[in-house]
Amino acid sequence: MKNRNLANRFCLSGIIGLVFYILHDLVGAMYYPNYNRMSQAVSDLTAIDAPSFVIASGLSSIYGIFSCLCCSMVCIVVQNRANKFLRLGVYLFTAMNFISAIGYLLFPLSGSGYAGNFQDIIHLYVVTALVVVLSVASLGLIAVGGLKSKGHKPLAIIALFSLGFMVMGVIGVNTVPPVYFGILERFSVYSAVVFNAALGLYGYLER
Repeated sequence: MKNRNLANRFCLSGIIGLVFYILHDLVGAMYYPNYNRMSQAVSDLTAIDAPSFVIASGLSSIYGIFSCLCCSMVCIVVQNRANKFLRLGVYLFTAMNFISAIGYLLFPLSGSGYAGNFQDIIHLYVVTALVVVLSVASLGLIAVGGLKSKGHKPLAIIALFSLGFMVMGVIGVNTVPPVYFGILERFSVYSAVVFNAALGLYGYLER
């Protein structure tokens, strides 16, 4: 009983992680002269040559720690308390968070935009590709599993909204004019970050 309650409380680290991710976006932009959220990606703030690199990377790393802690605790909470679809979805979402936290830390962009260096290739075509695929798969499974279980339908609905915004962002960044790239990119990024906080709240309330 004590271990379960402790895991429930640690699930709230997802909400703390959301706060640090927002700070990484807002505070990082303050240290990046002429940064334009409408046209520039969030990852530009943590690019090696960005003036905001130190502060934005630091706040982003703290977010990564809390997001991984949150998901790990939710994995414990859902054991034997949710159907296989929901559990598998949570496990994949957790894997996505670990890949994101470690991958982007080890392979930040070498410069704003895409310079085509080795670490840029890994950042975009390996880490980001895995993050997107795992995010879509995990949110889909959580939605299916949640809808199949009466007590988890609110989580399923949030997962569907998050999935919708994520898909909209992925499609949008490839179709909208470059001047709006940053807005659509944030649809995709924040959908996962906000869902992580919602998942943490779910883990805290689950008994």
